[in-house]
Amino acid sequence: MKQDRVVVITGAAGGMGSVLVERFLANGDTVIATDTKDEPLEALRAKVGANTKFLTHRADISKEEDCARLAVVARDKAGRIDVLINCAGYFPIVSFEKMTTEQWRQTIDINLTGNFLMTHAMLPLMKGRAWGRIINFGSASIFEGVPGQTHYVAAKAGIVGLTRSLAREIGDYGITVNVITPGLTVTKAVKDSFPTAVLEAQRNGRALKRDEQAEDLVGAVFFLASPDADFITGQTINVDGGKNMH
Repeated sequence: MKQDRVVVITGAAGGMGSVLVERFLANGDTVIATDTKDEPLEALRAKVGANTKFLTHRADISKEEDCARLAVVARDKAGRIDVLINCAGYFPIVSFEKMTTEQWRQTIDINLTGNFLMTHAMLPLMKGRAWGRIINFGSASIFEGVPGQTHYVAAKAGIVGLTRSLAREIGDYGITVNVITPGLTVTKAVKDSFPTAVLEAQRNGRALKRDEQAEDLVGAVFFLASPDADFITGQTINVDGGKNMH
């Protein structure tokens, strides 16, 4: 098992990000966690407890200058990045006919452009050691479409294209790039946004008929970040309990 990696996780204070933070810290890795607000990061720090390998820094990944500042923090504190996990996401619900251009752009900026900006800023710290991992979070919604989320699904479909092309561009550096597509995962944000009928329909549509939890995603991410996945790149791993099969 590879240890002592430097792992950057976006959306780290959210339901998915926080469990990833805990898993990599438990492995002895250094984790640099970022999110848009200080308070959730402070709460995560309190939950994790005293750990010199855990660093937090507030950043809005849709802003180029914030991503650049985060890269400086990573360089100054750790000197390199081994694993970049683009976990941050934003999933508003609005019908296409009522959707404004501003709503479209905000959703694309956070879910797609933010991945570009983070990767562009962090890549110089990943090159030069012939080993590295970039793991992007897409969404299983791209396989069937979701009414009321055309902007979100479009952005997540773009993540797949970004992942495939980037994998070809940076393969010579020994860096792999893959995408995880979760199903509707029952985090607090999802509970607050989706009616119970939607959650029930998701459960009933799966081969494994239960809610998807953030913990269900940890294994696939940790595998892709490990030496066991040295020859896997440009791929989509769908983790949705068998709702969509490919």
